[in-house]
This record gives sequence, C-alpha cells and structure tokens, in this order.
Amino acid sequence: MPMRVSNGLRVLSLFSGGGGLDLGFERAGFEHVASFDVLEICGRTLLQNRPSWTVCAGEQGDVRRVDWSAYSESVDVLHGGPPCQPFSTAGRQQGHLDDRDMWPEMIRAIKTVKPRAFIAENVPGLLTAKFSSYVQDHILAPLSGYRVFRFKLHAPMFGVPQSRQRVFFVGFADNVASSRFREPAATHYFSHLTNRQAETIDLFSFADARSRCMGVREALGLHDIGTDSLAPTLRSGFTGPRNSTSILNSVAGQRAWEALEIWPNGVALSRESASAFVAKNGHFRLAVQDCAIIQGFPESWCFAGGVYQVLGQIGNSVAPPMAYRVACAVADALL
Repeated sequence: MPMRVSNGLRVLSLFSGGGGLDLGFERAGFEHVASFDVLEICGRTLLQNRPSWTVCAGEQGDVRRVDWSAYSESVDVLHGGPPCQPFSTAGRQQGHLDDRDMWPEMIRAIKTVKPRAFIAENVPGLLTAKFSSYVQDHILAPLSGYRVFRFKLHAPMFGVPQSRQRVFFVGFADNVASSRFREPAATHYFSHLTNRQAETIDLFSFADARSRCMGVREALGLHDIGTDSLAPTLRSGFTGPRNSTSILNSVAGQRAWEALEIWPNGVALSRESASAFVAKNGHFRLAVQDCAIIQGFPESWCFAGGVYQVLGQIGNSVAPPMAYRVACAVADALL
C-alpha cells in the first residue's frame, strides 16, 4: 500500500472495527474526519494507532444514536461495513429480520450526510439470489440518487495470503465520477491453490497481475515444507464460543491448516507466548501478529484487547490492501 499524496477528499467511517477500511483510505490519500464503532475495544485500537483521529466508540459510536446532520455536505466519501451476520451462513442469514441488520443505519447516514461517494462492504452471501429482493428494496431503492456498482473481490488479488472474498457496493452521486469509476484490478496472482480454493476464485481476475501473492507459510517466514497455499478464511473471535482463541471456520479449513502444518486453535497473544507452548504435532502456533499479517495488516498496526478481542477485530476487518485499492479507484473517479 504505497502512500499516496493527500487528495484533499474528506472521509467518514462507520462500523470502523479494527481499522481495515480506515487504514486503506488513509494510505490512499484521504483526510480522516471521524470513525464510529459501538465496541469500545475498537475505539482503543484506532486511537492507539492514530491518536490524532476523532474516534467515537461505545455509546458515542452507536450509529443508531448519531445525528449525522453535523457532517451534512462536509464529507466527500462515507464508508463502512455493516455487520455481516444477517447475510452470512454462520449468522443464519435472516436478513432484515435480524436485529443486527445495520444497513438501514448506513443508508440513513448516507442520505443525511450526502457524500459524493460511498463504499459499503459485506459478505458474498448478500449477492446471492436469496437476498436479491433485500438488495433492491432495502439498499438500491432508498439510494436511488446514487449510481451504485456491485462487485466481489478476492483478498489474494491484492497480495493477501488468505482465501477471503468480500462484496462491495460503491455509489456515486455525480454522473461524471461514476462514468470514470473502474473496479479495482488484481495487482497479484497466485499459482498454488488447493482444489477448494480454485473453485471459489475467478482465475481470470488475475490475468493481468504482475506480482506474486505469497502462500501463508512464506508470508509468515516459515521454512519450506514442500507445500504452501492461501490460508483458509480467518474466523472472527467475536463469533462462535465466547472468548474463543480459534480462527478455525470449518472442517475443510481444519484439513487445510493441517496440510500447511499450522495450528489454527489456541492463538497466542504474542509470538513469545506462542513459541513457549508447542502445538499438536509440532505445528506452528499462531500469534495475533501472525493473524494480522494473514489479514493484510502491516506489522506496525497494533490491536488493543485480549486474544479473542484482537481476533474479533482482525476477522471482521476488510483486508487493508483490498480497502486501499477500492479507495484508490474511488479517488481516481472523483478527482
């Protein structure tokens, strides 16, 4: 994520979490206005890394309570990732019937602030046939004043060594800007995919990429065992068993981690503590810093909280290099 010069565009962040979108937009040259998240621990993470930022967390960060008129027409871009549980398999896909559905609040903010552009991120399940009516009635119709692009991106397209897909909604109020927008093209290719990963990745997306995406073992600096691949999608520590320190998502994921000789359960708070307790079969035990690298965060980005809280922030974040490329594409359209 090479740092771009300031573009003068002001950006407001909702559902900021561990800062994946915020960091990507900062690196793309945007000027930070404020970040909102209902979790206090996320606010601590953001301020720990960027003390000069305006961060509203806890009750102040609850988007349901915010009067967005204070930001009306003074923000160029608004971005956020409304909770994905209403549309994910793990969250039982109840859509608008789920109390965690915050898309209405995202839309309320957009309609009040009236940014030149907005970016919303979520899980691929939102673009399935099951939610086609939801997308049309609850997202596109209320935002009819914007031309909205919908597309899916894969983390390894941008050098992130993890099999992770995300859906983006990018809207422009201006016809000229929307006509200039281009979906981010892959910057990296990956040649060593498991059969399961190959089934979920559009290899044509990588056709023009010039840099190689590392496998997870190489990215973590582990010795060559004759095989390497993308890491399975990291699970958030805020889901599943309370205070879980596991990043394991599925039985298939377990097999993939075993083939990589990496232990996905019992992630440690530091590399020192990870090395002090040898995992089953002598496999490499992950520390939270390793999980952050697998998600595409720079090592300089520090997370507040205990292990499960850090894993929650990492697993819920947009991979920063992915956010960066979307931010660059939006900036190029607006400028």
